[in-house]
Amino acid sequence: MMQELSYIRCGDYYIPDIRLPKETRPIGRWGRMHRDYIKEHNPIRFNDLCLSGEVWTYLADLNEQAQSRLELIIEQMKASEGVTEGMKQHNQMTWVRAMNSIRNRAEEIVLREMIYEEDAV
Repeated sequence: MMQELSYIRCGDYYIPDIRLPKETRPIGRWGRMHRDYIKEHNPIRFNDLCLSGEVWTYLADLNEQAQSRLELIIEQMKASEGVTEGMKQHNQMTWVRAMNSIRNRAEEIVLREMIYEEDAV
């Protein structure tokens, strides 16, 4: 579907009045990492996103999805490994070690699945 183009006068010339969509959400950590990855490894896709004006929306969506996925994985790992608030109160150092381990593994999963688009092993 072709969109009606409007023009604005600039001196003696009329130029197309092209505007990018207004996107106010941040692209965040995950969006920046994915942007750098697709710039390097899939430049055609990156250019298509830039030229269509969808790159910021795409990266903001991906950032939100990656953050949600990370939080879900962390909660699932905490439940399966028995890391609880009770553990936090009784043995803080053990809880901190367990949470650091869970967070690192969860971030690695999100990086592989969503940011670098690798198949899970």
